[in-house]
Amino acid sequence: MSEYLLEMKDVSKAFPGVQALNHAQLQLKSGHVHALMGENGAGKSTLMKCMFGIYRMDEGQIFMDGRPVVIKDPIDALSKGISMVHQELQQVPARSIGENIYLGRYPVKKLFGFIPMVDHKKMYADADRVLKKVKLPYDSTKAVGILSTSQMQLVEIAKAVSAGCRVLILDEPTSSLTESEVETLFDIINDLKKDGVAIVYISHKMEEILKISDEVTVMRDGHYIGTWDAKTLTTGDIITKMVGRELTRLYPERENVPGEVVFEVEDFTSINPKSFRHVSFSVRKGEILGISGLVGAQRTELMEGLFGIREHSSGKIKLYGKELKVSCPKDAIDHGVAMLTENRRVSGIMGALSVSDNISISSLKNYLDYGIAINSEKVEKLVAEDVEKMKIKTPSGETPIQTLSGGNQQKVIIGRWLANSPDVLILDEPTRGIDVGAKYEIYCIIAELAKQGKSILMISSEMGEILGMSDRIMVMCDGRCTGILDGKDATQEKIMALATQFE
Repeated sequence: MSEYLLEMKDVSKAFPGVQALNHAQLQLKSGHVHALMGENGAGKSTLMKCMFGIYRMDEGQIFMDGRPVVIKDPIDALSKGISMVHQELQQVPARSIGENIYLGRYPVKKLFGFIPMVDHKKMYADADRVLKKVKLPYDSTKAVGILSTSQMQLVEIAKAVSAGCRVLILDEPTSSLTESEVETLFDIINDLKKDGVAIVYISHKMEEILKISDEVTVMRDGHYIGTWDAKTLTTGDIITKMVGRELTRLYPERENVPGEVVFEVEDFTSINPKSFRHVSFSVRKGEILGISGLVGAQRTELMEGLFGIREHSSGKIKLYGKELKVSCPKDAIDHGVAMLTENRRVSGIMGALSVSDNISISSLKNYLDYGIAINSEKVEKLVAEDVEKMKIKTPSGETPIQTLSGGNQQKVIIGRWLANSPDVLILDEPTRGIDVGAKYEIYCIIAELAKQGKSILMISSEMGEILGMSDRIMVMCDGRCTGILDGKDATQEKIMALATQFE
């Protein structure tokens, strides 16, 4: 028997204009958590999709228990004991938890001895057993759509466990989880380790990697860099191996000088009594106002209310002292307000369209000849300028945006909004799911926008990001603004004190 449960050797994969993998390697041991690290675009997800049968390798081999195997598609991968929990959820919200867990492999019984039909009784009984095994107190007959995003993520993990996996791939599994849910996930992982399951763990959260991993493999630009015992590494070691250089700064020097008040919010209250209420604040020209708070503080809901996505019952929004009427996003956009949403896959990118389409979609009215025909040359110039200015890594403007890394997708969306020259830019978790190198590039873009005089509202759940990037910090708790701190005086302790100031 081989020392490794699964091995990938010399794996190469190319897409038009991009060599995604170049002789990559991976070796997984039974009962070990193996962290797979690298910047966005390093090839991590592509390698995992080759393992799971979503992509066919151009070169290379996969071995299980020392024997070569060919994985034709995801169903074949599942039959061989390989399961994958994707970063972007792949569920059917209108169907039950049990149906989602057994989607595509329902237990079947024969009616009258010959008519095949789904055995719902067995399916729900089996689903309840799986949920109990992974310590999730959910009713398997309830629709999965009523769950929060984090709870849906845990159901996906239960689905993988239900398949009796020997290898489990977790791609950014904690990106939507609360701290208590992360601990629940780690308990599940430890139980799976005891059962001999090999776990591939992809995450950009260094503290998690060092806490849960046994080995760490680093990839860069599609190449295998190396594998190390996790106990021998520090956060700095991993970052240096990922980016190929030592990062001396996590946040850029800022040269912005906040000026006059540009954006004002007075007594803003949601139509939903359990959401934001009586919130007042202002943002100055060239200022970065950080928005902090714990999960459930209603930060995103407040920003969506200001952008016209959610209804409000009372309150005023002012731009340069003039009251705005915002009842839908178009109103906000017309008044010079832009919003980068938290979930770029769901409400940010248009995955089936090109980079060019995604950049130009919100500003096409500015590139019309005679008010009816799109001037392609002007659009191409806009896209080329944004690609160069934002350092977007893409083979061309016609490349489908869904093939780009998360960091580059985020840059495209920022470029889309900047094409409208907004005065106020709302950024909701702008670096979520992005590696440390790409984060720094996003931070530089934000700092430059502030220097140019843009008023920026930035929601972030990362304390370091809030402290490192904000001129002032507004803290929310249970739908209320509980305080505003000067960035120079703010500390983690002061923010947490305000974030837990319940009525």
